[in-house]
Amino acid sequence: MLGLSLLERAVDYTQGSLRVVTRTALCRPTPCAGWTLGTLLAHLDDSLRALREAADGDVALAGRPSARAARTPLLVRDTVADVLTAWRHPFHTQGERDGTVEAGEPGAVAQSCGGVGVGDRWLSRPVVAAVGAMEVAVHGWDVAAACGEPRPMPDPLAEELLDLAPLFVAPADRPGRFAPAVQVMPYASAHDRLLAYLGRDPHH
Repeated sequence: MLGLSLLERAVDYTQGSLRVVTRTALCRPTPCAGWTLGTLLAHLDDSLRALREAADGDVALAGRPSARAARTPLLVRDTVADVLTAWRHPFHTQGERDGTVEAGEPGAVAQSCGGVGVGDRWLSRPVVAAVGAMEVAVHGWDVAAACGEPRPMPDPLAEELLDLAPLFVAPADRPGRFAPAVQVMPYASAHDRLLAYLGRDPHH
């Protein structure tokens, strides 16, 4: 699946960023205005666990506690690894194993048609994987930048995400989900243009 390949590369990149996180860095500011590194890790953990649920066909939009991530960076690393396992081997949820997911439930319907249920919406698996890849990769850069060790994304990954970014981030998403785009030179790298489009200063 095309989206899975992109997600695998995004996860691999972000795993490298998470390795530089220490407990003493959790209070540092990040490229996400108003967020400390601890807050960012909590958000990333929440997003990763939603992506983990998506692999099995259904995403719960509420009731997913995430505050623990701000206290234990290692938990986020574990969640990252779980995401790839889930997407490579989907539909092995606890509900499937114990029979609590039955025909007609959102997850069961999504699994049967190869899509993902997100609330009352249905999305294709490649689209969900690609959106997840952008979220994971960009926050991977945020994490490393907050730790004082910025890590550019590999060019092929940045180029593919840059092509997809306008499809996933619309003008209506600003200034709520994303800050206004930052101006960069036309000849800037795909990595810098991606970050700028998503409202980040590539030179943070």
